[in-house]
Amino acid sequence: MQFSISDQKGVHIPEELFGLFFEDINYAADGGLYAEQIENRSFEFLDCYGDRGDYYAVPDYGYAWSPFGEGEPGKMQYVTGSPVDPKNPHYLRFTAAKAGQGFCNRAYRGIFLEKGKKYRVSFYARTASYRGNLTVSVQKDGRVFASAAVACVLAPEGTWQKWNRYETVLTAEEDAEGAAFVIALDRAGTVEFDFVSMMPCDAVDGVFRRDLVEMLRGLKPGFLRFPGGCIVEGNTMENRYRWKESVGRPEGRRANFNRWAVHETSAENGWHAQYAHYNQTLGLGFYEYFLLCERIGARPLPVLNVGLACQYQSFERVEVEDPAFDEFLQDALDLIEFANGSPDSPWGKVRAEMGHPEPFGLTMVGIGNEQWQTEESDFFARYEAFERAIHEKYPQIRLIGSAGPDVVSPRHTMAWDFYRKKAAQKENFCHAVDEHYYMEPEWFFDHADFYDGYPREVKVFAGEYAAHPQKGMNNPRANNLEGALAEAAFLTGVERNSDVVILASYAPLLARAGYAQWSPDLIWFDEKTVCATPSYWVQKLYAQNRGDWTLRLDGQEKELAGEGIFVSASLCRESGEVIVKAVNRNPEEKELKIALAEGLSAKGPVRIQELSGRPEAFNSVEDPNRVRVSERMQEETDSLKLPAHSFVVARISR
Repeated sequence: MQFSISDQKGVHIPEELFGLFFEDINYAADGGLYAEQIENRSFEFLDCYGDRGDYYAVPDYGYAWSPFGEGEPGKMQYVTGSPVDPKNPHYLRFTAAKAGQGFCNRAYRGIFLEKGKKYRVSFYARTASYRGNLTVSVQKDGRVFASAAVACVLAPEGTWQKWNRYETVLTAEEDAEGAAFVIALDRAGTVEFDFVSMMPCDAVDGVFRRDLVEMLRGLKPGFLRFPGGCIVEGNTMENRYRWKESVGRPEGRRANFNRWAVHETSAENGWHAQYAHYNQTLGLGFYEYFLLCERIGARPLPVLNVGLACQYQSFERVEVEDPAFDEFLQDALDLIEFANGSPDSPWGKVRAEMGHPEPFGLTMVGIGNEQWQTEESDFFARYEAFERAIHEKYPQIRLIGSAGPDVVSPRHTMAWDFYRKKAAQKENFCHAVDEHYYMEPEWFFDHADFYDGYPREVKVFAGEYAAHPQKGMNNPRANNLEGALAEAAFLTGVERNSDVVILASYAPLLARAGYAQWSPDLIWFDEKTVCATPSYWVQKLYAQNRGDWTLRLDGQEKELAGEGIFVSASLCRESGEVIVKAVNRNPEEKELKIALAEGLSAKGPVRIQELSGRPEAFNSVEDPNRVRVSERMQEETDSLKLPAHSFVVARISR
C-alpha cells in the first residue's frame, strides 16, 4: 500500500492535547494514588445503601479495625465528645485489661512492606487513664516485620489529658504481604486514638504513591482533570464533592462516602453492594491535585458541581432561582482565588498556609461533569449563570461545558446547538465542550473520521473515552489489545483534527485490583504492583510522539481505513523528524510504502516503536508485561512493515 506524505502543514497540535482524567473510582484515591496505608484512619466510615432517589448511610465507625492480643480482647468504643477536630467527631477509646492488648487495622488486603524501606507512622492519642507507653508494629501470624516503641506524654494525675500527636518511623526487616498494622499498650489502662496514619517515607510530597506518580508522569500529560466524574455530583446534594472541605489541615477535612459505594445495588443484594464501605477521607484534596499537576507537568482542570446531583443516580437539585444556588457560584469564584489569588486574599491565604504561596496558574474550569439539558435540570441556564459570574470577575478563565453522557443522542445535538449559538453572540462563552463516549472497539475503528466535519468555532474536549471489548467489575481482560488498537485508530483522527479537538483523555485512569467497580481502566495496580495496560501504551506512544504540526494527507487516510489501516503524520519542530503513526487491525502483516515530498527528504535510520500481539491479549498485576512496546531501528525510510494487529510509530530523520 502506498502512503504519500505532503510537506504542507495541516493544523497545529496543541502541547496539552493528550492529558489525564482522574476520578475517585476503583479506589483510585484512598487505597491508590493517596499513599495512606491505613483504612478508615479517623474512625468515620459509613456503610452505604440505596437506589436512585433513596440513598442512606449507616455509621460503621469501627470498620477495618479489630482488637489485637491473646485471650479476652480489649474494649473498643467509637465515641465523640472531645475530638481532635469537630468536623470528624468520632475517635477510638481503647481499654486494655492487661499488657500487650491493642488493636489492628486490616489495611485493605493487608499491609505490604518492602525490606529496608521506611514508613512514617503518626497518630493522635490521649491518655485518658493510662501511665504506660505504646508499641507500633506490622505483623502477621505472630511474626513481627517492623516495630517501634512510642513513649506517651503523661500529664500529672488529676489534670486534663489533652490530645498529643505522635510520630515514629518503622523500618521493614523483611518483605511482608497481608500483614496487620498494630498499636499495643504495655499495661492495662484506657487511651483514646484518632487520625492513625502509615505512609511510605518515599511518598511524593509525603502524599502520593511514588510508582503511580511515575506512571502518570510517563504519559507526559498536558492537563489533569479532577476530581471526577460522578463524585463531583454525588448521589445526593449532601454527598456531593465540596472542594472547600478538601483543603486545609487533613484533620479538618470532613470524611464523606463515595458515590461508587452504591454501584450495582439491587433488590437481590438488599440495596447493599460489594463496595458499600467505599469512603473518602479527602486526604487527597484540591490542594494535592494542584500539587500533582505541578509534579507531572500538567495543567489543572478542576470540575465543579452546578447544583445537580448525578442525573443518572438522583433526582436532587438546587433550583437556579433558589438563593442557595449562589453558594455554587461562589465556590467557583473562591476556587479561582484559591488557585491564583494573592496570599493576601482570603483563599489565596489558605493556599499559602498549606505551603504554596505562589499561584498554581489555573486557566481552565469545568462547569458540571456530565450534565445534559432537561426541563427539570435546566443545565443551560446553570451554565450561563456560571459563565456570567466567572467572566465578570475573571474574564481570562476558559470554561469547559458539557455535552452529556454520549455523542449519539438528541441531547448531544441539543448541547452543541446551545453552545454554538451562544458562542456566536458572546466571545469566550465556551472554550471547549466535554464529550464522553464508551463504545465497542468497532465504533472507534468506524469513526476515526468522527471530527472531520465538526465546525471549528467551539472546540472539543474528548473528556472521557475508552473502547469496551468487555465490561464488568474487576475485569482486567477488558483492557485487551483489540480495544487499545481501536483507540489508537480513533486517535489518528483526533490528532488530524487537533484544530478542533484540543484536549483528550482516556477514562477511567486508575483501578485497584479487587476493588474496581468499572472496567476497562488505563492503569491497574494492587498494593505492590503497577500494571500498564495496552491502552496505557497507546496513550504513551501518542504523548511521546506528538509532533507540532500535522502533515496533510489529502484523503489518503480514508482510502487506507477501508483497508483496515489507520494513519496520521506529523512534524516535530525541534528534531525535524516526520512522525508516522499507523494501526493495522488486519489479522495479517501489511507493508506501507512511504513516499515523502521533496521538502521532507529522509535519511536513516528510522526509530520504530511497536505494540502488537493477539487481539485478546491483556496485562494484569499477576502478569504485567504480556503486552508491551518493543523498539527497533531500521535503515529503510521508504517502507514500514505493520505486523498483524499492531500500532506502529515511526520517527523518520531528515
